[in-house]
Amino acid sequence: MTKKSNIVHIIGGGLAGTEAAWQVAKAGAKAVLYEMRPQKMTPAHTTNRLAELVCSNSLRSDDHEYNAVGLLHEEMRRANSLVMAAADKNSLPAGGALAVDREKFSSFIEQALIGEDNIEIVRKEFTELPSSDWGQVIIATGPLTSEPLAKAIQKITGEDALSFFDAIAPIIHEESIDRDIVWAQSRYDKVGPSGTGADYLNCPMSESEYHTFIDALLNSQSHEFHEWENVPYFDGCLPIEEMADRGRETLRFGPMKPVGLTNPRDPENKPYAIVQLRQDNALGTLWNMVGFQTKLKYRSQADIFRLIPGLQNAEFARLGGLHHNVFLNSPKVLSADLCLKNAPHLRFAGQMTGVEGYVESAAIGLMAGRMAAAENLGKQYIAPKNTTAHGALLSYITGGHLEDTSAKLRSFQPMNINFGLLPPIEVKKPEGVTRWRKADRKKVKKKAVSDRALNDINDWINQ
Repeated sequence: MTKKSNIVHIIGGGLAGTEAAWQVAKAGAKAVLYEMRPQKMTPAHTTNRLAELVCSNSLRSDDHEYNAVGLLHEEMRRANSLVMAAADKNSLPAGGALAVDREKFSSFIEQALIGEDNIEIVRKEFTELPSSDWGQVIIATGPLTSEPLAKAIQKITGEDALSFFDAIAPIIHEESIDRDIVWAQSRYDKVGPSGTGADYLNCPMSESEYHTFIDALLNSQSHEFHEWENVPYFDGCLPIEEMADRGRETLRFGPMKPVGLTNPRDPENKPYAIVQLRQDNALGTLWNMVGFQTKLKYRSQADIFRLIPGLQNAEFARLGGLHHNVFLNSPKVLSADLCLKNAPHLRFAGQMTGVEGYVESAAIGLMAGRMAAAENLGKQYIAPKNTTAHGALLSYITGGHLEDTSAKLRSFQPMNINFGLLPPIEVKKPEGVTRWRKADRKKVKKKAVSDRALNDINDWINQ
């Protein structure tokens, strides 16, 4: 590859890449945006347009007061997001959700970039990574990264730092777990690195509860893969319904084994099976269902998992899944400014960094663009606080996630934005209110977290 001038090079014309290019340009720097289509198409795209939506046309909830996705929408609007401008301009009726006309949405973004003097669009495929002679480079090629480029990324990051298949276990909000039923204990009270011997939450199941759960798994519907996904099963990450199909007792001798644990509320009655939850973030607000990767349809998962004692009122920050997804072990290989630790001229953005969802990918692109532009212009860049939706996502993928150091497989999994990623706020019962239900308290807390986030994002934007 030949040496380029001192501009920001952005590889990938999806939501993250286009948003990054827009932010670079609006900051006063020059950007070159590279997109391989139509020179090389992907199995999922049908056009050569920039920012093509390949799946749903919904950007999910637009409620910025009580929904974390809506909060991220509002923060992006205030940060002059091109993706949000396109969505607002081309929205369709969808109740409380923000749905868009997908053709007009991508056309709006493409035309805006074409009309921006500080942006050049180049149609070409990258089969290797640019050298440091290129200056600032943002990689935003997403889950459908071409095979040659994916191999180049894997080579520079290490064999264990890039996943091609995403086995996702559900994540539960801590405050929805019934602490009167579950108890904290590690198997055989092992302390382990950074542990206390009480590092897992344990949900006990009787024999009848276990078999009711197994029946529900066996009778449920699973997601059917697209032909291009070609998702294999590995023994270390079999879907729980696949394990159940291999025999009714398989799960009880796998992730639900009841050994090395004693229920302090009923020490004489050993549980027939146990579901373990592992802390998933440094704040302790999110808990991962250990070994519960699944390809069950979303509409089935919550009902089935609420059959587990202690999770009868569970609220899910994310449901499980198993699909084709190229993503980095970002807490291991990326610095806080999204740069590759061993090649800091390369900055990553979008879904490849370990976020899920259209707006989350675009938000990482927004920050990556601002970071690269600031560095290119010799300005200081201050990241948004983790009290904002942007800062919370950045914190999660670059260090806020807790690794399970005892596991053979890494535990970092992609995440959507949710209130569990933001530091909680304690709220007091309003004056004059005699009966303050849990649902009312949660609503007030969400509003308080959102208000704080928008106040802090304004400070960040105006820095």
